[in-house]
Amino acid sequence: MQNHEFTECRETVSFKDRIVRNALMLKLASVALLVALFLIPLTMVRDQIAQRDMYQEQAKAEIAKAASGAQTLTGPILAIRYRMKAPVFRDMSTGEIVNRPAQQMEEQIAFVPARTLEINGNADVEQRYRGIYRARLFHLDLNIKGAFSLPANLVPGVGEKDEIAEAHAVMLFSVSDSHGMDANPDVLIDQSQMRFEASKGKRFGNTLPGNQLEIDLGELTPGKERNIDFSFPLKLSGTETMSIAPTAENNIVQLQSNWGHPSFHGRFLPRTRQIERDGFNAKWEISQLARDMGRTLQLGGEEILGVDFMEPVDVYQQSDRAVKYGLLFIVLTFAAFFLSEILRRRPMHIMQYLLVGLALTIFFLLLVALSEQLLFHVAYIAAAAACICLIAFYLAGVFGSWRPAFAFGSGLAGLYAMLYVILQLEDKALLMGSLLLFAVLAALMASTRRL
Repeated sequence: MQNHEFTECRETVSFKDRIVRNALMLKLASVALLVALFLIPLTMVRDQIAQRDMYQEQAKAEIAKAASGAQTLTGPILAIRYRMKAPVFRDMSTGEIVNRPAQQMEEQIAFVPARTLEINGNADVEQRYRGIYRARLFHLDLNIKGAFSLPANLVPGVGEKDEIAEAHAVMLFSVSDSHGMDANPDVLIDQSQMRFEASKGKRFGNTLPGNQLEIDLGELTPGKERNIDFSFPLKLSGTETMSIAPTAENNIVQLQSNWGHPSFHGRFLPRTRQIERDGFNAKWEISQLARDMGRTLQLGGEEILGVDFMEPVDVYQQSDRAVKYGLLFIVLTFAAFFLSEILRRRPMHIMQYLLVGLALTIFFLLLVALSEQLLFHVAYIAAAAACICLIAFYLAGVFGSWRPAFAFGSGLAGLYAMLYVILQLEDKALLMGSLLLFAVLAALMASTRRL
């Protein structure tokens, strides 16, 4: 009789264990499905971020259209149109020496770089707004000077000095967007004051990229070496990016600015630079041995030096990077809830998982909305604090006590703090994210090894 009762009792316990195990497996499957479903709202948040970023780019384009766009300076270079003297040859039928008229010789064009080019100046940066979106407009105040050195035959590498019949020189210079030029500068060439004219594209075509300007230097007489000195100030406005194509044999560019967040781009980086919170100072030194003249004159070529006046914190890029960790937040929170159910033997309804997950998702949407109005770190703290307080308040009712709710809130605060650190460490974000995952996994394994 006793053996029979013991057998029935063991069967009853085994049946209850199976029910518990089946219930846990069903709950685990439901939580896993819920985690997968949260990919949908997270994807919607990322789409919203991409859309806002697109609006930002449209606002920048409108500001650039009203003011001026990114600027690239190219030149000055010297364009020489010349004719060679008629060759002398003997008529085989008569034996007489015949000279072909010089005007029958084809006209040719040679482009001569400056021997030296020095560009010094300042870039004053201001913020322009279009609604809640903004762009950075810079105002360049430059002094440009240099010199051309012409040999006796005027065109380097072309015959002797007595082989050129006539030559005509024009100095060419270009900017990407002439709409940004505040005025036509007075150009001092060999102590003579001249001014740029818009190139009509008839004589030299589009030799330089962008808006080509020119100064006619007149006829050149072969016979002796000649130096042509030039200097002029340039006041130029543009949006966010400025570049310079180093066309001379020896180029020295020195630029200072009140913007403390430059990003130097192009093939040539500064030889020296000093970056502080209230501005930067940079200097480039480039010789003809370091650059390719043909590629330098190409529109959009890589043979440039330049500065991007970057936004110190791109809120949309930061927000998008934060959303990538959203699923990790949800998984860790749900894992903590599931362990709490087992250890405390107090089940949570799947709807409670859902509501907490939605609160975690709303954080990223709040972050985007607030960061458009506030500084990013202020928006991050406000959004995180709001979500942590809401979840802690909700869990206090779920658990029937503030103590576990406070513990969960503290854990979430730690996760948000770690995420903020990861967002600030752009170059080490992968390393920090990997370390965070490893630490969380180690904590979970340590807490469940005797489960």
